[in-house]
Amino acid sequence: MKKWKLGLALLLCLALACGCAGQGISPIQGTEDAEGQASGKEQETLDASDGTDEEEAEGQTEEEMGSQTENTEVYQNVPYRLYPTSENAWVGDVMPMEDGDTLQLYYLYDTDHNGVGYHPIHKFSTKNLYEYQDDGLVVDFGKSEDDPDLAIGTGSVLIGQDGKYHCFYTGHNDGFPEKGLDKECVMHAVSDDNVTWTKVPEDTFYAPDGYSGDDFRDPFVFWNEEEQRYWLLIAAREEELGGVVAKFTSDDLSKWTLEDPLYAPNAQYMLECPDLFLMGDYYYLVYSWDCVTYYAVGESLNGPFTAPEDNVLDGTGFCFYAAKTAKLGDARYLCGWIGRKREPKDTGAYDWAGSLLIHQLVQKEDGALGVREPESFREYFANEAELAMAGTQGTVEEAEGGYQLSASDGEVSLVDFGMRKPTMMLEFDITASGDGYAGIAFGPAGEYGKYVGVVLDWVNQTIHYDGSVLPRLPYAEAVNVTRFAFEPGRKYHVKAVMENEIVVVYVDGAKALSNRIYKSVDGADWGIYTNGMDALFEDVHVYTP
Repeated sequence: MKKWKLGLALLLCLALACGCAGQGISPIQGTEDAEGQASGKEQETLDASDGTDEEEAEGQTEEEMGSQTENTEVYQNVPYRLYPTSENAWVGDVMPMEDGDTLQLYYLYDTDHNGVGYHPIHKFSTKNLYEYQDDGLVVDFGKSEDDPDLAIGTGSVLIGQDGKYHCFYTGHNDGFPEKGLDKECVMHAVSDDNVTWTKVPEDTFYAPDGYSGDDFRDPFVFWNEEEQRYWLLIAAREEELGGVVAKFTSDDLSKWTLEDPLYAPNAQYMLECPDLFLMGDYYYLVYSWDCVTYYAVGESLNGPFTAPEDNVLDGTGFCFYAAKTAKLGDARYLCGWIGRKREPKDTGAYDWAGSLLIHQLVQKEDGALGVREPESFREYFANEAELAMAGTQGTVEEAEGGYQLSASDGEVSLVDFGMRKPTMMLEFDITASGDGYAGIAFGPAGEYGKYVGVVLDWVNQTIHYDGSVLPRLPYAEAVNVTRFAFEPGRKYHVKAVMENEIVVVYVDGAKALSNRIYKSVDGADWGIYTNGMDALFEDVHVYTP
């Protein structure tokens, strides 16, 4: 049995270097067709993933296909309520802020036709994370080629000690280096009502000596209660240290003093979109690079900060990126985006910007962070749907309160529950024995050789999705993947939130894997499966709005 490695996901991420290197501020560039340009090993993976084993599908016996039930229900997409975008635009880097009983979600507004000026800041607002108001434009980009914010990059918004709203953001001008000027800077805008904003050009400041003027972005500003002054953290490159989280302090949000870097791991080119917060007894620093969002932990506001061995909470390759945090009520949320795709295909890379995606943060006893679906989703998914088997494949036994699936090496067992609802939340417990694969399957009704699956992977100790048909899981290279330490005989709790093609899987309140799975919609059936091992699925429930 072939064991794939995580390396390909990182290689694919590096192949998107232009997108990753300027993900907070670059316009969307035209790319080669990811479906047709892969070569060598990558092409083999795409062929294996997207292909259909016709002989296997046609060769199934009536017993293997199980008892099929006719489904006359018509599938119809629903409006995006959990993972919204603006009309004719995409959500880029998110800048969340708690404002009373409302979560304000400022973001970079991205389109498929960005011009010389791009990425104005727009805003959503919500009180419950399933009903959003599109509040439209907040801060527009500059209109002159001489404006330092001809393009806008990520920043942050806070309510200052003066009671006003303050937006600090990245000014970016691609033409400035030709004129001998720094490409990036920090800019400031203010508002009395969070509706009408005024830029304060005299507060603009650039990278200090020893720092790159082309990589100086994503200001995060907050009031430090302990020191009674403001802190500004920024993604920067220092000449000797490389990518750092630089630190500035101020008494008035106007004049800033450079301090020593808050975090300098000497590990990545940049540490984009930094965010610092206290949760329990620990301080957490969230940042992004390599198309992935990471975190580090410290016991003091000043650090030192250390990255845990596994400091990734979701998948790779723009499946969840540029996340920053904010509280709403008693919970803290990690707010980012799931990238879009140029074509509705499960293979191929994600593009920069897409749909808003929010996880609720969970703190473990040892200080490690985890993620789960927002608790308010239980209010939204208020109705439990009746489960009925539409068919089975392989060895399936109905156990009390669940289903026992058994599959030898290279074989697949599956329970088909009929057509997937356009929006639903699935919940179950799983206990597996042996080394193999299990998870949630999607495919055309009854054509089990064509079913694909989100993979809980006991072989490679990961959660992943690659568009592979179920029999070929041992040979597929995962593209969207996150590490997870599965143990034989241990029970795990799994939830999956689905809205149209977006499928977000949570395991044990520890990890998420966010995907766009186009093979799960347009009338596809869904089910549970195993490949090469035995697994007990218990307490399987489906909830709908």
